[in-house]
Amino acid sequence: MVPPSFQKTLFQLENKLRQMQTLERTVLQAAALEDENVAYCTASQLADACEQAVLLARALPACTGRPHVFFELEQQIDCQTPVEIGFTWEGWFSLRMPMLLPKKERGSAAFVRMLLLPALRRFFQGKPPVRISPCVLVFRHVYARDRPDRALRDHDNIETNMAADCVALYVMEDDNPAACSQYECTAKGDRERTEIYVVPQTEFPQWLLSEKSMPEEGVELLRNRP
Repeated sequence: MVPPSFQKTLFQLENKLRQMQTLERTVLQAAALEDENVAYCTASQLADACEQAVLLARALPACTGRPHVFFELEQQIDCQTPVEIGFTWEGWFSLRMPMLLPKKERGSAAFVRMLLLPALRRFFQGKPPVRISPCVLVFRHVYARDRPDRALRDHDNIETNMAADCVALYVMEDDNPAACSQYECTAKGDRERTEIYVVPQTEFPQWLLSEKSMPEEGVELLRNRP
């Protein structure tokens, strides 16, 4: 028997899909009329709705209560949205997500946790714990080069807390202000992604200098800390 939570989630997903169809039609109409402002605003709403729909769709199998469902979901997410994790040659921890972080209060922050925690657990399995403290937690938001500057998000509108909590579990002594500072910057590249670094505070000036010459595909990541 299908539990009530499955039916409820399915109903929410159906509503979200209808909303996406309405937004898509509006985007197409705005594009046909060459109304850039409406096209951009509606496309942004469509992107948020798509993120929320993905989260609801991923929750559906879990609502059945079947055994091993979370393990299967982790494998599916890992195949579709691979996360690169490792250490730079300088010994800084880093991970790369092939997506931008969601907006605060509108995106699918829970999806970030579903993506990062299994990837971090697999990477650190059998490895000695790493605790970088005091440190600077860096978020480098990389946008597609053809995205207009006005479409870049303000840093205070980006949801970073979920990702910070996941990284802190494996790499940081603590994420309170006494042990960790946070820095965000924006860059442009061939594809959109989010890069996270954990750098000792004394080495942060060195990271700032290196950021200006980081390669298009991202810095090389090592399996073990040098």
